[in-house]
Amino acid sequence: MNVKDCIAVVTGGASGLGEATVRNFVSQGARAAILDIQVDRGETLVKELGGNVIFANADVTKEEDVQAAINKTIDAFGGFNVLINCAGVGDPGKVLGKKGPLPLDSFKRVVGINLIGTFNVIRLTVEKMVGNTPNEEGERGVIVNTASVAAFDGQVGQPAYAASKGGIVSMTLPIARECAGYGIRVMTIAPGIFDTPMMDGLPEEARTSLAKMVPFPSRLGRPPEYARLVQNIIENPMLNGECIRLDGSIRMAPR
Repeated sequence: MNVKDCIAVVTGGASGLGEATVRNFVSQGARAAILDIQVDRGETLVKELGGNVIFANADVTKEEDVQAAINKTIDAFGGFNVLINCAGVGDPGKVLGKKGPLPLDSFKRVVGINLIGTFNVIRLTVEKMVGNTPNEEGERGVIVNTASVAAFDGQVGQPAYAASKGGIVSMTLPIARECAGYGIRVMTIAPGIFDTPMMDGLPEEARTSLAKMVPFPSRLGRPPEYARLVQNIIENPMLNGECIRLDGSIRMAPR
């Protein structure tokens, strides 16, 4: 599969890693549907990038939102053959904080958006992808999910985030095994510390300190580097059922 031939659904596509992926797709002639709740950013991107992009205001945890976004994509482009899951939140919280135990609703929110939301979009897009005409390799589609190094090196204050991203890693292989029968590949990327809107609230001193934690290159990851790996996955048919760390070999400290 060549990126220029892709029609992609990109959750969280209005900012950060998702936005970089959308921009990379469009720069090579592909088309993309942005699924996001950031309406202003999404509509601004559509105006900037032109007719190869549409926006759907969709909460990934809501079946009706995702189904409506999928239908909008099919109406606009005639179908799709790629799903990139980038929607997520990183709300921190210790098991026992200064105000008492971590509120259960806080844990549920992170897992609900990051893990259940990812699965919700997968299940509804696979239903449509199975109807695609296979290419010469028998391939009908590609799914790329976004986990995090926190899935492996979760820090203090990240039980919900690490659990949600660990779940994405763990479900990659069983979903890939099932989807092999449909001609759909399933991969996951586990980024390290990237310069995304999640980092915007940190002071420059903290950002510099985080960058120095990365062995090489000693800097924050750049969203276009994530987008390039997405492209590599799409264009290499032997990549399937695996999680790739994209992290400059960082291993997160406990704190």
